Amino acid sequence: MFFKKPTKPHNRIDSLIGAGTRIDGDVVFSGGLRIDGHVRGNVIASDDAACTLVLSENATVEGEIRVSHAVINGTVVGPVRASEYLELQGKSRVKGDVHYTIIEIQVGAVVDGQLVHDQPAEAKGEKVVALRPATGD
Repeated sequence: MFFKKPTKPHNRIDSLIGAGTRIDGDVVFSGGLRIDGHVRGNVIASDDAACTLVLSENATVEGEIRVSHAVINGTVVGPVRASEYLELQGKSRVKGDVHYTIIEIQVGAVVDGQLVHDQPAEAKGEKVVALRPATGD
């Protein structure tokens, strides 16, 4: 199993949607985005480069989230697609399906939907080798 090593998450926040801010419409971003407010629309990474989305415990997103790395501690009403890494912190509430490659779920996180493991594109073409049980003498 030789998988491409996941890219590092973007380690700085380039954009902030503050606690008193409400956005009606899609948000397309690159780099790092932190949401403390309310977004009614999709939150999508602009390209295939590594990006990081952070949702604080006060944040709400009503729409699809599609990013490479996400740390969620708020509320999401819609599907979440993290192509590389997803962390659901203790106060996260997700109402929708969650697609992930690597996931970390803390105690208290709630998902009202399916958890779907997506294999990296490199692994989908790999052949599986069956293991034979050891014979005891």
